[in-house]
Amino acid sequence: MGLDIPGATGSRPDAVPLDESGAEDLLRGICFKTGPPRTVGVELEWLIHDRERPDLPVGRERLDRAVEAVRALPLSAALTFEPGGQLELSSQPAGSLMECVDTTAADLAAVRASLGAAGLVPVGLGVDPWQPPRRRLREPRYEAMEAALDRAGPAGRAMMCTSASVQVCLDAGEEEPGPLGYGRRWQLAHLLGAVLVAAFANSPFQQGRRTGWRSTRQSLWADLDPGRTLAPGCGRAPREAWAAHVLDTTVLCIRCDEGPWDVPEGLTFREWIRTGSPRPPVQADLDYHLTTLFPPIRPRGHLELRMIDAQSGPDGWLVPLAVATALFDDPEAAETVYRAVKPLAETAGSPAAPRNPLWATAAREGLADPELRAAATVCFGAALPALERMGASGAVRDTVAAFTDRYVARGRCPADDLPEPGDLTGRGLLTDRSLLTGPSLLTGPVPSAGPVVTTGPVDRPTRGPEHLASGPPTTPPTPPRPGKAASA
Repeated sequence: MGLDIPGATGSRPDAVPLDESGAEDLLRGICFKTGPPRTVGVELEWLIHDRERPDLPVGRERLDRAVEAVRALPLSAALTFEPGGQLELSSQPAGSLMECVDTTAADLAAVRASLGAAGLVPVGLGVDPWQPPRRRLREPRYEAMEAALDRAGPAGRAMMCTSASVQVCLDAGEEEPGPLGYGRRWQLAHLLGAVLVAAFANSPFQQGRRTGWRSTRQSLWADLDPGRTLAPGCGRAPREAWAAHVLDTTVLCIRCDEGPWDVPEGLTFREWIRTGSPRPPVQADLDYHLTTLFPPIRPRGHLELRMIDAQSGPDGWLVPLAVATALFDDPEAAETVYRAVKPLAETAGSPAAPRNPLWATAAREGLADPELRAAATVCFGAALPALERMGASGAVRDTVAAFTDRYVARGRCPADDLPEPGDLTGRGLLTDRSLLTGPSLLTGPVPSAGPVVTTGPVDRPTRGPEHLASGPPTTPPTPPRPGKAASA
């Protein structure tokens, strides 16, 4: 989720307070940095489970030891851990798709081997199918985030502690119009994004039962906060729309150097600038505010595609990375896909993504929806020749082709391959070993960790140890009626 922001928590005494025009100038200058698309990155979040009993919670001390070992690895990617203990690898910007794939695959092989030595595995599912939200990190920003998001209901805790995703980061695009222009890419992202939700939906369970959604994770994001997770409204140029959206979204928290952070209610950043209370905001506060906004596409100089569920198997993550890169960065594919998804705007209607009928249908039905299936067929069909033109390896193209044949061509998504709720005990959900440690086309068989060495009792379900923050159970959102957007 990219919430671990380094640096000071408060404002320097000599920092210059922001005014509205200065804030707008900053936002317009940093949100869409244009130039020929040439870099790509990926952020991979993983749930961490016991290899033999994935339905049982991993004890704090055991996870802490595994985290310490992973942190000692010489990785190319940045390594962070989310509030519920999910592992996140954020690649460095790469000059090509294959550079990103190769470095990320090498990092993942090292991480899997290290976790395997502790009898643990990184699991690619959009929402933990067994565990309720238990926050392991006690830092002030997460205390404040939990307090703020709790006002809208239980979805915030579930998102923080039990969700995982594949986030693809691509250049904003060129200044000029055309298939690679930033305006076209911004529009494409908000329509193609729903197709990616549907094609890669991989979270039909929450706390041991089906929720009625193919992507429960996406339904949680739509239910999270009335404004914080929305895309900017239509009718304005991207830079102006985003700047206004940022300033008119409520402040999640106001940081301070000592004590708990203030969690104001109903205070937009624009109002904070105007009132200067409880202290005048400075640029560092605006920078932090940007990280607390969770729209499906977040412009951070580049475009961050945030709508894709974590994918199962050693190579599952590379399919959304490769497909999204091909469809955005290959001019021929971008033009083909834009024509294919443009009619989806009528289904989406006027509400902003992800709280419109198009995105709700994608999360609920996946590719069982005929309109989304037709669009996905065109998109994946365009991706394969584009990958060849971009110099993608045979292994990458074969992995994308296999996913296309298994799911897209049949109007299915990964959620459709998961077993029924009655099998959600013991190793039932993960009896398909490819979800965990199947062979990788990129690196070969996942390295064996050898015998598992344990230094304490086997983890058993607990009733909420004191060192874990646990709130009321999260009730899965009710799917909306066909044609209706998810409600907050």
